[in-house]
Amino acid sequence: MAKLEAKLVTIINSVGKFFTGNEDIPWCDRDVVAGCEREVSEAERGSSDELMKECLLRLSWALVHSRLPDNRQRGIAMLEASLADTDNQLQLREKLYLLAVAYFKNGDYARSRELAEQCLRIAPDWRQAVTLKKTIEDQITKDGVLGIGIAATAVGMIAGGIAVAVFRRK
Repeated sequence: MAKLEAKLVTIINSVGKFFTGNEDIPWCDRDVVAGCEREVSEAERGSSDELMKECLLRLSWALVHSRLPDNRQRGIAMLEASLADTDNQLQLREKLYLLAVAYFKNGDYARSRELAEQCLRIAPDWRQAVTLKKTIEDQITKDGVLGIGIAATAVGMIAGGIAVAVFRRK
């Protein structure tokens, strides 16, 4: 358990760095996911519904922050399945945010931005969602500039190849 707590402290520090702009969205390792899965298993054996929901939300957090795409997909499935049963605006905001993180980590920036904007409609000043939305938009801009650079290079190479072919024919 001490090992899991140490890893959680590392993750919390990473989250803090994310909000100050010093680091990307934090990652979570297999040990934390396994610890959260054990928590859910224990909660299934007679705990209150509220405790079970808390454990499932922690597991969802760990899964969407995982480096493993299968874990992120599992987290997305869990969160999307639970959205319909969420009537508390705070819990809805949390789930939408976690979905936005998962889609961001999967490279689906449009869906991620849409979910971050839904969070901001619920809580316009929520710092986590504001920071995530900016991170998403920065990534979209970066990818767009990179894409333009790649396309310009390809066009240049094709034009150069044509010019060389025409020049050789003369």
